[in-house]
Amino acid sequence: MHIPLLTDIVVIFGLAVAVQFVFLRLRLPSLVGLLFTGILAGPHGLGLVDAVHEVEVLAEIGVVLLLFTIGIEFSFQKLVEIRRAVLVGGSLQVGLTILAVFLLARWAGASPGEAVFYGFLVSLSSTAIVLGLIQQRGEVDSPHGRITLGMLLFQDVIVVPMLLVTPLLAGAGQGGGWKEVALFAGRGLGIVVLVLASARWLMPWVLHQVARTRSKELFLLCVVAVCLTTAWLTASAGLSLALGAFLAGLIMAESDYSH
Repeated sequence: MHIPLLTDIVVIFGLAVAVQFVFLRLRLPSLVGLLFTGILAGPHGLGLVDAVHEVEVLAEIGVVLLLFTIGIEFSFQKLVEIRRAVLVGGSLQVGLTILAVFLLARWAGASPGEAVFYGFLVSLSSTAIVLGLIQQRGEVDSPHGRITLGMLLFQDVIVVPMLLVTPLLAGAGQGGGWKEVALFAGRGLGIVVLVLASARWLMPWVLHQVARTRSKELFLLCVVAVCLTTAWLTASAGLSLALGAFLAGLIMAESDYSH
């Protein structure tokens, strides 16, 4: 029986082993090798993958699990400690990047709306890639690692109003456009508050009840369910899966079972 998804997974993993071996011999970062593997196997490369959508779903799950493990290494206390990096550093990084790209794009002849949109694109980074590199180097808990994490968290939140403002930049927004921005921002804030409240009052009780069963399988299923549910909630609010997975990791880090 031919299973396209399984065939694609075998091809991707086989190609990844070969590419990673070459990249490691060349002393290049393993994450770059994985990205190169994806480019080769993808539809714009050698076209080795048939079930592209299914593989993308698996990749999203991989990102969720990566950010979940990084979140476990943190805690709400550490998150409070980097609040200046989140609010001040993040806003300065995004704002100054947008301003610089806006001026450059305007000088190149772009319209004001196009220039702002280009600034949006350049100001955002990949949370999974950057944090993956930091984790590989064991620098998640370092000062620059915390500052970088703060900026990435700010980007994951600010991308929502960026997406909502984009139609307005193109002149396609109606009068209720700014109301939609406020509505989605309020929904996203509500989800984050709900997750934080659950971490404080609900999850300790749930984990304690599960731990009382002394079943490793049930506990593992509960942890995975918390991770995926939190990521789903943030994605439903228009925020990123990565942010939800990181928050789920923080929930586990604050529990008595973080080990």
